[in-house]
Amino acid sequence: MSTQLIERTNSQIPVKALGWSLGIFFGLTFAICVAFGLLFSGASMYQAWLPLFPWITWMSWPSFILGLVEAFAYGWFVALIFGPLFNYFSSREHA
Repeated sequence: MSTQLIERTNSQIPVKALGWSLGIFFGLTFAICVAFGLLFSGASMYQAWLPLFPWITWMSWPSFILGLVEAFAYGWFVALIFGPLFNYFSSREHA
């Protein structure tokens, strides 16, 4: 029982898996927000997130594809910063 607890507390976040999952999650979230904005044009909040996505205008196919790429890249950015930081501080805490 105690070895299972030790293994769990010393586990690290796999940065590659975190990058893929966050990248896809952010991309899906972007696509859902765009769909919501197109379906309910009066209630959309695209002006709020347009500053976060450079070179995107509302809304064309090239802009949509670029938004997906940028959202995916933001997911990898978060994973590449957060994953190693978490792993570093997690290993220091349990050392």
